[in-house]
Amino acid sequence: MLVLLPPSEGKAPSGRGAPLKPESLSLPALADARQTVLDELVDLCVADEEKARDVLGLSEGLRGEVAKNTELRTAGARPAGEIYTGVLYDALDLASLDAAAKRRAARSLLVFSGLWGAVGVTDRIPSYRCSMGVKLPGLGALGAYWRTPMASAMPEAAGDGLVLDLRSSAYTAAWKPKGEVADRTATVRVLHAQMVDGVEKRSVVSHFNKATKGRIVRSLLETGAQPKGPAELVEVLRDLGHVVEAQAPAKAGKAWALDVVVREIH
Repeated sequence: MLVLLPPSEGKAPSGRGAPLKPESLSLPALADARQTVLDELVDLCVADEEKARDVLGLSEGLRGEVAKNTELRTAGARPAGEIYTGVLYDALDLASLDAAAKRRAARSLLVFSGLWGAVGVTDRIPSYRCSMGVKLPGLGALGAYWRTPMASAMPEAAGDGLVLDLRSSAYTAAWKPKGEVADRTATVRVLHAQMVDGVEKRSVVSHFNKATKGRIVRSLLETGAQPKGPAELVEVLRDLGHVVEAQAPAKAGKAWALDVVVREIH
């Protein structure tokens, strides 16, 4: 099983150890593309702080993020699972998993990134600021830039097992499963259901959408569940106590769409 995650906008500080070793990152087929994005991002941030802030969509209060990007080649690196923070990663809480679950996480989790394309949670990276929605002056929109290298790297990463796609829309722009990989891919949407004037209304609540996805991944890692495909995943999630509504694709080459329905927000 391969689980695709979005990154977090905010990130923990870089580490104090050795700096980034690009050759050590997962998906080595992305090495050249990563180097190209890294070079342009660093050059932009070194040359013109105001332009960089505008390109990266940063407010005045986040000016320090530009300075952080100038040091990406020399800053200490730490595991990506520690760099990414926020609601989903708080709920996932990788640090508190037992040893077996941590090994499963290292094998099965990929975090998509505007800068790195995608990294494993044990890959050591510095803290950075560069979302997939950024348009770098020389490369253009990163979502479009990553499509070609991802088209080669991701099918191999997916292997022949289930692909659980929990990415937000900005990050699906970089790679969309096709063909037989799509047949064994499931996307998940979390819906909050509540009664309004006697009628059930459903809506997407951003905070709880992220938290629920984090809990789903954590429970799969803890139990060691290995569903072979989307239909089996539905049964596993229901056994774990989730209310799941599944929509099988109308034709081959399309992903399954799963709605996880929650009635209490916490």
